[in-house]
Amino acid sequence: MLGLLSLIITLLILPAVNALVRDSDVGKLPALGWNSWNAFECDIDHIKIMIAANQIINLGLKDVGYQYVNIDDCWSVKNARNASNNRIIPDPHKFPGGISGVADKVHALGLKIGIYSSSGETTCAEYPASLRYEMVDAQAFADWGIDYLKYDDCGVPPEWKDEYTGCVPDSDEDPASWNFPNGTCPGLINAAPEGYDWTTSKTHQRYIRMREALLSVNRTILYSLCDMGHANVNTWGNTTGNSWRITNDIRPEWGRIAEIANQNVFLLDYVNFWGRPDPDMLEVGNGNLTLEENRAHFALWAAMKSPLLIGTALDSIDDEHVAILKNKYLLAFHQDPVIGRPAHPYKWGYNPDWTFDPAHPAEYWSGTSSTLEATLVLMLNSEDANSTRTAVWSEIPELKNYNSYEVIDAWTGNNLGCVQGQYSITLQSHDVAVLVVRKGQC
Repeated sequence: MLGLLSLIITLLILPAVNALVRDSDVGKLPALGWNSWNAFECDIDHIKIMIAANQIINLGLKDVGYQYVNIDDCWSVKNARNASNNRIIPDPHKFPGGISGVADKVHALGLKIGIYSSSGETTCAEYPASLRYEMVDAQAFADWGIDYLKYDDCGVPPEWKDEYTGCVPDSDEDPASWNFPNGTCPGLINAAPEGYDWTTSKTHQRYIRMREALLSVNRTILYSLCDMGHANVNTWGNTTGNSWRITNDIRPEWGRIAEIANQNVFLLDYVNFWGRPDPDMLEVGNGNLTLEENRAHFALWAAMKSPLLIGTALDSIDDEHVAILKNKYLLAFHQDPVIGRPAHPYKWGYNPDWTFDPAHPAEYWSGTSSTLEATLVLMLNSEDANSTRTAVWSEIPELKNYNSYEVIDAWTGNNLGCVQGQYSITLQSHDVAVLVVRKGQC
């Protein structure tokens, strides 16, 4: 029995085949940090970046693991590069000390800093990007002290676009037109032929060029691909970067959050150490999301071991939202140093199992945590009204061998004692119950 347990643990800690393994374990675990885009879009400057960095300290977010302070699009001078060295020029009004000046201040706080570019000629906001300048830009980023690169898919010239179109079931298309996860897309124009090798695609080539540039510089920079799920990135993302976007942009609306969660459900087998699908940055604290929707959003992203990049203004965030972002049980599961596998649905609940439904993703989840020495169990109410959810121990793969378990409510921290057979709770619309379940003294 001990030998079998050792084998299981060994398999759990091994990286995925051909994963992009980096020095100092950079990218081994999903990133924790903050990004400027969802809060400010192009309205950024060194002051806002440093406010965010200092608030990560002041709010105790650094203490629970958040470390990246990421500058998104619009940080540079538009329509120009440095004539002497071809480098992108930081906007002197937004960043009078340059990006390196901000990086020095962020590093002095014990945090890391990220930057943004694109695999085209321009970024999504039409600032200079890195296609054909990969080596120049990678060296500049390294010289400036950059620790994280978000690399987008905008501004791509015709000669660098793919011959074929891949299947990306996303909200920008009619969900009824997709048959996912089987991979067939009825009516898709220029669909790739069956068995097409997407590593021969131009999208793959563009992202590989920057990967090679980053590996050539004398600084370890986490590489976050942002190709919106194009070119079947899940089949090559793990050899190219440490995370890869699987969808178009998130919005602070429950419907959008639910459909992205639904999509990522079918990609969880790609999640492990060193690489993971990225369902986009957090909207916790933004828009008109209810407290329950904020909780469900964060819990699902954490359980799926997605990158957790806060996207709200940290100098005005509510205490309740900070508490969600600092939940010690979800973060312990998310940052498990021994088990790279995320939680998986053990049944769908509202729908029959394996139903692709953008409005009602899988509702019942479980996953093993070495850090918690327990099983994490999630129950989601995807309905628009209050509804009861029940976790039955015999239905949960990790718990089916016993009838009684010690249960902790992860939101309140309350120990619910020994619970026999099952646990039921009435949830408000779009809320989620998060349970830490262990054998304990039962």
